[in-house]
Amino acid sequence: MSGSRHPDRAPQPAGRRAGVATRSRLRDITAPGLRLLFVGINPGLRSAEIGHHFGGRTNPFWRLLHASGLTPVVLPPEEDRRLLEWRLGITNLCPRPTRSADELTPAELAAGARTLARKVARLQPAGVALVGITLYRRVLPGGVTPGPGAKPERLAGAPVFVVPNPSGLNASFPGFAHKLVWFERLREWVDAR
Repeated sequence: MSGSRHPDRAPQPAGRRAGVATRSRLRDITAPGLRLLFVGINPGLRSAEIGHHFGGRTNPFWRLLHASGLTPVVLPPEEDRRLLEWRLGITNLCPRPTRSADELTPAELAAGARTLARKVARLQPAGVALVGITLYRRVLPGGVTPGPGAKPERLAGAPVFVVPNPSGLNASFPGFAHKLVWFERLREWVDAR
């Protein structure tokens, strides 16, 4: 997602952005006994519009899950609830949809981290996958291990693994193969638990 403003567009009224109510929420896909809970930073506008996680037309999240062996099929975003078939779940740090995560306020991020810790404590997944390296420092501000991979910290008792944000705008991991390496390592980490 991009955080730039378009100079020819008038500011959107408070509470509405690009035709999507900013109060729209995607439903968490969770259940007790998850092998892994994916955590995104917040929904994009397209995800909020269709009501499904990682709904951007070019976002490779669902292809990465399949190519890494985390799911046996490539799910379309509209079938995101099927993650539960493989004891996988998904939630977001912040519920408010935005064009760019840069639009989230420090208060929203802090509140989201507290809510996420309570959610993880309640669900007790075997592992938590933070989708995005910047998310690691938002969720675990004392985090000392840079980059993707397994982390020494725990979130409400659950072990943590970080994968790169799957967005095509991720300049640090620009191609599918650059991201797939980390999703494959995540699958190995999950299988070893």
